[in-house]
Amino acid sequence: MCGILGTIPSTDNSKFKKALDTLYHRGPDDYGVKNVGNSITLGHRRLSIVDLSSKGHQPMSDITSRYTLTFNGEIYNFIEIRKELIKKGYSFFSQSDTEVVLYSYIEWGDKCVNKFNGMWAFAIWDSLKAELFLSRDRFGKKPLFYAVVNGKFIFASEMKAIYPFLRLVKPSKDFNWMKNNIFLYESTDKCLVDGIKRFPFGHNGIYKDGKLSIFRYWNTLDNLVNVSNNYDDHVERFNELFIDACKIRMRSDVPIGTALSGGLDSSATISAMAYISESHTDYASKDWQHAFVAAFPGTPLDESYYAKVVADNIDIEAKFVDINPLKYWENLEDYFYKFEELYITSPIPMLMLYSEVKKSGVTVTLDGHGADELFSGYGHLLEALWDSKFSFANTIDILNTHIETQGDNAQFSRSNKLSMYLKYMAKKSIKDLLGKGHISKDYNHVNFKKLDNFSQHLYVIFHETILPTLLRNYDRYSMINGVEIRMPFMDHRIVTYVNSLPYTSKFGNGYTKILIRDAMSRYMPKEITWRKSKIGFNTPIVDWMQKDLKEWFADTVHDKSFINSQLVDNPKKLQKSIMNIVNKKENRYTEARKCWTQLTPYIWEKSIINRVNITK
Repeated sequence: MCGILGTIPSTDNSKFKKALDTLYHRGPDDYGVKNVGNSITLGHRRLSIVDLSSKGHQPMSDITSRYTLTFNGEIYNFIEIRKELIKKGYSFFSQSDTEVVLYSYIEWGDKCVNKFNGMWAFAIWDSLKAELFLSRDRFGKKPLFYAVVNGKFIFASEMKAIYPFLRLVKPSKDFNWMKNNIFLYESTDKCLVDGIKRFPFGHNGIYKDGKLSIFRYWNTLDNLVNVSNNYDDHVERFNELFIDACKIRMRSDVPIGTALSGGLDSSATISAMAYISESHTDYASKDWQHAFVAAFPGTPLDESYYAKVVADNIDIEAKFVDINPLKYWENLEDYFYKFEELYITSPIPMLMLYSEVKKSGVTVTLDGHGADELFSGYGHLLEALWDSKFSFANTIDILNTHIETQGDNAQFSRSNKLSMYLKYMAKKSIKDLLGKGHISKDYNHVNFKKLDNFSQHLYVIFHETILPTLLRNYDRYSMINGVEIRMPFMDHRIVTYVNSLPYTSKFGNGYTKILIRDAMSRYMPKEITWRKSKIGFNTPIVDWMQKDLKEWFADTVHDKSFINSQLVDNPKKLQKSIMNIVNKKENRYTEARKCWTQLTPYIWEKSIINRVNITK
């Protein structure tokens, strides 16, 4: 896991190194810069995880020096691919997955990515053809941006490495649309900063003769599999896939751990790691017994009790991290500069947690991201009502299951079953009449049309809206602290399998994610496996606005620069809404989150636009 940068044509070393060092947090262990004549400059900041020796140094060239690679990511099945390449006559200098990527491209060309099980964003320069090959992983776990400035093509892991090449850093013309569509823009090429574009995930690209051609190599719908009609078969196949996904993600030359919430997904992950450590010998880290728990004492978001149940069950000590906003809040603008994007909650809890991970000597975590969007762990379960409209029993099961996953605290409102049902069915019917159902980029794909309504909805939030946004966020939360997150639920074999299943295998008998529960119950305590409440990793924003950060919010919305901000819609109205929460006239979590979302463009403006342009 690293940071990459490149320019075509080449760039003066001092200017290039300054830009590369903006990615220091992504790769604090080593750096490299390589010029191939005047054609290209490639740069790399290294976070050492596999083959810690200097043999893994990047940029890396092949033995002929024709090809040069700069690579960010991990290929979990690199051992198997390496053996395949050795049989074809290739020799390896290092034990790194980087060298496997390089020789895979030499052997298979752009088709090499189909062999990779992992996450990546990389670039390979072919000096003979004078062309650059770019690739980004299937689902967008690793970022890649690009720009063309005065004829110079620039690509980088984060936008900030491109800023030094821009004459002026300013908000994009699409900024207003993006701030109002936070879950939509990540799967587009739109960026918050003018002149920069986002390279699409699941795509490869060729830059040659001043032109970038981008083409899609991955579509989950093209890779669906035939599944049994027997639910027990689904359980066993999922168990097999998930255990293997965890096993290959435990391959590491540094200590690994997990961010444990006590919820189903993270608990399943670390429980699988414990099982693997006892039953399987492999190139896997033996130093895995590290669980980190974000604790919010006295708030409705605290799940410490459940996390301890899991840790005790596998006999490891968990580290509980009390999330005190005052400890980190003074660095908020620096965090926003590094984070670069807009989101609906504060990044502080996540940044604090991964900071403690790094301080404890752990560089890699296996986390539970992706399971909610594959199976619908939040409010999306209601989409199954349309598929069950002719089954009273299934409809009642869906409504009961949905309600039982909601919080009981006064900050979270519950809905009446009948009103919930009628509201959903009316809304869905109107959308269908107007032709505004699940708007997917793949709407016309024959296999998308074969999916039931619930599965179509999950497909969209997994591939196009919610999950791409969360993957981007967690890349930043972790990499700001020099930590790599691996996600076994995001293994492409699991994604294609689950997308091939009927909705009835994804929930049932009053439970969401029934397939995970049935498959993983053999490894986890029953109290966790069959727990229904769902909290999620968020910021206790109401408590913070009314207690620890009361003064900060009041001062911020009365500041002259806030009142005059061009990126905030109606600052006076937002000021009033925030003060209502600060003064306890409003206590709903949804309202507090809405206020934070509307406030973030102002913090982003101060942290990026003002900061960068002052230094130019």
